Amino acid sequence: MISPYGVFISYQVNVDASGNNIIGDAANECTISVDPTNLSRMAIGWRQFDDVTSNFRQAGNGYTTDSGLTWTFPGVLQPGFFRSDPVTASDETGTFFYLSLRSSWPVQTFFCDDMWSSTDGGASWSLISGKQGAIGGDKQWFTIDKTGGPGHHFQYQSFDQSNCAGGLFNRSTDAGVTWETPIDIPNEPIFGTLDVDSNGNLYVGGEGNTFYCARSSNAQIGGQTPTFDQVIPVDMGGDLSGGGINPAGLTGQCFLAIDHSGGPTNNNIYMLASVLPPGQSTTEVMFVRSTDGGLTFSAPLRINDDTNHQSKWHWFGTFSVAPNGRLDAVWYDTRNAANNRDSQLFYSNSTDAGVTWSANVAVSNSFDPSQGYPNQDKIGDYITIVSDETGGNVAYSATFNFNPNNGQHEEDVYYVRVFPGGQGPSPTPTATPTATATSTPTPTVTPTATPTPTPTATFTPTATPRPTPTPRANPTPRPRPSPAPRP
Repeated sequence: MISPYGVFISYQVNVDASGNNIIGDAANECTISVDPTNLSRMAIGWRQFDDVTSNFRQAGNGYTTDSGLTWTFPGVLQPGFFRSDPVTASDETGTFFYLSLRSSWPVQTFFCDDMWSSTDGGASWSLISGKQGAIGGDKQWFTIDKTGGPGHHFQYQSFDQSNCAGGLFNRSTDAGVTWETPIDIPNEPIFGTLDVDSNGNLYVGGEGNTFYCARSSNAQIGGQTPTFDQVIPVDMGGDLSGGGINPAGLTGQCFLAIDHSGGPTNNNIYMLASVLPPGQSTTEVMFVRSTDGGLTFSAPLRINDDTNHQSKWHWFGTFSVAPNGRLDAVWYDTRNAANNRDSQLFYSNSTDAGVTWSANVAVSNSFDPSQGYPNQDKIGDYITIVSDETGGNVAYSATFNFNPNNGQHEEDVYYVRVFPGGQGPSPTPTATPTATATSTPTPTVTPTATPTPTPTATFTPTATPRPTPTPRANPTPRPRPSPAPRP
């Protein structure tokens, strides 16, 4: 399936050997890696359901050598094993890594991770950590230290309380081969990503009883047990949520990324999430930034610029920072749907460290996320993007293909290249961040956008605050949604 939408073209990733759709499967929850030494080489991991009548899934993976125009799906990492929550990343040499959550089947009695690597652009993968050797747990994310400091090639992983051996964080000092005993993070932020600044400091984002940005300045020292010496609460303008438009899943997670441009915005810390604001039943894409190493953060800024935003869904928000400091954000959006369910992938970018954002632009056709569910009523829990100098590479799930055997569309994984252009003038920000910017805002000059109507809002399911598994120490978590999202 190739799905063009204006200048943006989505290419299906989970295809057969002839490049055609595989009828009857489901694929969701996808993460993308890009080889920084050869941008035409990319790999995507996802949850692969061979049979939508079952909840059994495996670790799908696909790769491209022609900048995403064609994709090869060589098969799952380990046939016959229950796997979930795929996370991929690349180091600076172009070696790809795939962190995979493993559990038992048909009842999940444990949640442990292992690490795989590929030196041929994702064409083949090797288990480097040993069975469940990365320890970890559910809703895991990881990052790689790409600095030239003492932590070079260290890998850092965070996860939630449904885990393998306790704790919320652990580390590998040998590029993912062996992993240390997990430790706790103060205030227990979960459902969030990690990044490393140019000085080797590690930052973890996530939500405990509120959002937090936690720093470890000694995780880069191999002979020391990591400690989190700075844990700062962050106002994101709402909370993570589950249910609603994604009934058995989350509507977003917390993405933290750091500017590595080497310019005036270098080491800025950014956080973005689709959150449920107080008194609202649908989610917004909100953004904050810190210019002082995570000590303080700007006021939350809404990126989705639709007029009737309070009644529409803006979910699965994610972003990345380009090597030149540009920010690229994408999310699912129902602003053009009369039923308030059909979603499109939307895009916006910022060239002034997130002070202002370009007018939102749809980059995909509309799809119904409620169709094609496997035996689990969700289209995963996240999508991802990796940016380069001129644009962003996005892995997302959508239901463009029709399955004539069951009369429904089905979930598949797609790649789309997004880039500045196609938007109108930058909208007026909806909130004013605190005066901590380190660069002068540069207006985004783009062609005039084609107006899209905003239909009258219709009834929509109510999202509930995101689940927090029972912690082992304070703070006391908020109530969990029903049903609770699973891996």
